[in-house]
Amino acid sequence: MSRERAAPPSAWNRFPQVGAFCRQTSAVAEADIRKLRHDPAELVTRMVQPALWLLVFGQVFARTHAIPTGDMGYLDFLAPGVLAQSSLFISIFYGISLIWERDLGIVHKFLVSPASRTALVLGRAISSGIRASSQAAIIYVLALFLGVHVNLHLSAICGVLATVLLGSAIFSTFSLIIACIVKTRERFMGIGQVLTMPLFFASNAIYPMSMMPPWLRAVSTANPLSYQVDALRALMIEGGQSPFGLGVDFAAQAAVLALVVAIATKMYPTIVQ
Repeated sequence: MSRERAAPPSAWNRFPQVGAFCRQTSAVAEADIRKLRHDPAELVTRMVQPALWLLVFGQVFARTHAIPTGDMGYLDFLAPGVLAQSSLFISIFYGISLIWERDLGIVHKFLVSPASRTALVLGRAISSGIRASSQAAIIYVLALFLGVHVNLHLSAICGVLATVLLGSAIFSTFSLIIACIVKTRERFMGIGQVLTMPLFFASNAIYPMSMMPPWLRAVSTANPLSYQVDALRALMIEGGQSPFGLGVDFAAQAAVLALVVAIATKMYPTIVQ
């Protein structure tokens, strides 16, 4: 009589805690993404800002040749910066939804669920990244329309999406930290507006770091948005290069993400106090 072999245990069965954590994180992300399905007009309204940057700002400065970008045309140089800026603007105001959900009592339900605090934070970060990824499609279409030399290789596109997800996760988690501190929508909007412009202009999104004075170059080097733009420029544009190096770009962003997730995990329950 032959013995039937038992089926090998799956990865989730071998590591039940890892499996539970992944399921909890994906459940939080899915619940947040459903809001976007119910309000698709949000995607259309978010097309306006990147379109203005590329169609107006980009074309005007490309004609003036005021910003030296080497062998790369200015629109080629700008397009990755606009994508990073678009994901930043989506992510940095993400914390206001946490305040809104707290007022509706949704956050209390999450906090009494079996999901860990880290899963709650990472789930929101992932959903923010998926929202920002939708901007990539819009900016790719605009860039192709304007004659930008976009790299359409599958590996490059996957790298761009990974970079956008990582950068959005950083700034949305940072936004959650701000929400836990200020706790009101009015204060959050004020602080969000104050932080957005310095983060954007103290980066290499619209001009190279070589143009900056030494003090601003130091600030830009410490700005995680600079590493996101640097990676996007190397991956998104044909012949694009990364002065920092792609390994440094991803390592720096991963380190910042780990830091802000650790802080947000500790602070997340304070939003209800």
